[in-house]
Amino acid sequence: MKEQIALDRLTGLIAFARAGSMGSYTAAARSLSISPSAVSKSVQRLEQRLGVSLFTRTTRSLTLTPEGRELHQLALKLLHDAEAIEQAAMAAQSEPSGTLRISASFPVGMHVIAPALPAFRKLYPKVTIDLRLNDQIADIIEQGIDVAVRIGELADSRLMSRRLAPHRLCAFASPAYLAARGIPMHPDELEGHDTVNLRYQSTGQAFRWPFRIGERTIEIVPPSGIVVDSSDALVATLAAGGGIGMAATFAAAPLAARGELVPVLPEFAVERHNITALWPESRQTNPAVRAFIDRLQEVFRDRMTAATGSPA
Repeated sequence: MKEQIALDRLTGLIAFARAGSMGSYTAAARSLSISPSAVSKSVQRLEQRLGVSLFTRTTRSLTLTPEGRELHQLALKLLHDAEAIEQAAMAAQSEPSGTLRISASFPVGMHVIAPALPAFRKLYPKVTIDLRLNDQIADIIEQGIDVAVRIGELADSRLMSRRLAPHRLCAFASPAYLAARGIPMHPDELEGHDTVNLRYQSTGQAFRWPFRIGERTIEIVPPSGIVVDSSDALVATLAAGGGIGMAATFAAAPLAARGELVPVLPEFAVERHNITALWPESRQTNPAVRAFIDRLQEVFRDRMTAATGSPA
């Protein structure tokens, strides 16, 4: 009986640690691969045993109480120790296996990672993939993510990293729009054209369009009649004749291949080297993580080569 009580307490502490980090029973449940009700009940039983309230709950939020904040760091250490044990066990296996939790932004996840997952699982059928697409920057350690792929200059001393293939940023428009409005030959000629721009979900800021002019790169934010917060929405709007917009070539490639989009000002396109794979140091020896990162490097190189028409 004492062993059962100890196990229940351990389960409750792990559920509490993850819910406190993610601010939601639902998000914690997804991270732990259990139901939200199981997380809620585990935390409630823990509160009863400890005799304190760990969360202030409303219909929309879950906030740590002062007592909960004091205990949360200790619970997080317990969770990280439990994960370290799991990773050590996986590292002892020669064949990749277990659940691999991957986090990526929507454009990278949709156009590069998701299409590569079936082939990866054919190579490693004992690996189960949990892909999570979100443009919000998350703490991958607290959320139990094994590998994250992010665009942008990021620094986190707790994380291992590997740069993936460079990608190209180019302006695009539909053939019908260009036939009606003309083709600009220089970035200065964008004035007077309809433009569609992207707004970052993480910051709410508008995307700055880069152009390579001679030996320097300039950035502009054109006045846009349509602003969207998704790369897929951006290229769909452009294909429908919305105007000229800037996109990563890997996101525009499917529509460009069908002739629904064409490059605009391609000689001024900019190459960026800021797509990075990140993973916690505790996952470094996990065979599934190592195999996925190696495969990811190949996939990005192949996809970027196909999108740009030249070696990345």
